[in-house]
Amino acid sequence: MNFLLVCGGTAGHINPALAIAFELRRRQSDAKILFVGAGKELENRLIPNAGYHIVNIRMSGLRRSLSAESLIYNFGTLKNLTTAGLKAENLIKRFKPDAVIGTGGYICYPVLKKAAQMGIPTVVHGSDAVPGLTTKMLSSTVDKVLVSFPGLEKLYRRPDRVVFTGTPIRAGFETSPAECVNECKLKIKPRIVSFWGSLGAERMNEAIAEFIKINLEEGKYEHIHATGKSGFVTMKERLKRLGVPEDLPNGIEVREYINDMPAVMASADLMVCRSGASTIAELTVMGKPAVLVPSPYVTNNHQEENAKQLQKAGGAVMLLEKDCSGKKMYETISSIVDDKDRLARMSRAQKSLASPDATGKIVEIILGLIVKD
Repeated sequence: MNFLLVCGGTAGHINPALAIAFELRRRQSDAKILFVGAGKELENRLIPNAGYHIVNIRMSGLRRSLSAESLIYNFGTLKNLTTAGLKAENLIKRFKPDAVIGTGGYICYPVLKKAAQMGIPTVVHGSDAVPGLTTKMLSSTVDKVLVSFPGLEKLYRRPDRVVFTGTPIRAGFETSPAECVNECKLKIKPRIVSFWGSLGAERMNEAIAEFIKINLEEGKYEHIHATGKSGFVTMKERLKRLGVPEDLPNGIEVREYINDMPAVMASADLMVCRSGASTIAELTVMGKPAVLVPSPYVTNNHQEENAKQLQKAGGAVMLLEKDCSGKKMYETISSIVDDKDRLARMSRAQKSLASPDATGKIVEIILGLIVKD
């Protein structure tokens, strides 16, 4: 069978697609899999690194303001949409997919819409608690809309097509390999792990620097922080200005990126991070209590809505970025980590929201649509 996977822009769109591709290939070793992206740097790095071929079709989004600049940009998007539809049709005719699967990003719209018009089974997966524009626009066209939180059916035009599956997660988070056990054995004090995504966040790295200074003075926690690609050098300079020694003591680490995230997350007593959909899925599957600081710079404020789902269940505490200082973060973290019963309750609450079989459910739906046809 041939499968066309469409995603673009962010790791929150790319990683679920990679998880689905891995499961399709696991079940059908001779399956042909092709990715379609919009030409962004991240998808062109992550997808080939995972061993898959990607074809790029230029596509942009819509700006909602009424400024002259936005109107010009949106006119360009309409031109891109027409061209993308034609390129998608040609690609589909050449590749002959048995199913087309979208996991988010503007590129999903022209490709899945064209595939549906050509009679090919189509599904789109939405990872966030708030439907994205592309997912909503496709909801009346595709065969199935797959969502990551229960009770979202009412947010779509065709609730009969909506299926709760959860979010597919990267390999390693659903198990506890030896390196995870080793990380847990290495720690002496409670361990905090913090990160703000692959690119980082300057405002939040500033708060983390203050947190590191306070934690060094108090000496209560081990701490691993990933600054993101753009924040590592600045973090070092910021810590120096705060009087933090360049050689950090054992148990305190500042990294650019956490490459062994499953092992490091498994060793954490508490996670401090953004609330993107993939991160939420990984936290719940591993049962990790969290302090979530939603990014205020995302469409529809969807990260805050994601965080509210976990906070409501009791698995996380949400702090808004505007209220975050190193001191506030330290006080919040201490109130959780110093209370072992609370940590245990939060862990159970996180696991109650988990969908460890999300990828399997999604693949069953995809294969079911093909068999039905």
